[in-house]
Amino acid sequence: MAKDHGAQIKDDTLYEDLREQGASKEKAARIANAKAAGTLDHPGGTLEQRSKADLLAEAREIGISGRSTMNKADLVKAIRNHK
Repeated sequence: MAKDHGAQIKDDTLYEDLREQGASKEKAARIANAKAAGTLDHPGGTLEQRSKADLLAEAREIGISGRSTMNKADLVKAIRNHK
């Protein structure tokens, strides 16, 4: 049984699995909460299918530095590797 991580974590089991796989606390919490809320699948499709403007907005939201000088491929890579 998963440990209770408090009200801020909506899916404790998924959160623990992600942490064991090496995800940061922030990333694991975002994914676990999105999955619990049913919003894990982005309406824009895969990262490669999204516009550069959408990718820039997401990079800004998650705090990726240097995003303004990145091209679309770099943004996709940075978002995927964000921990």
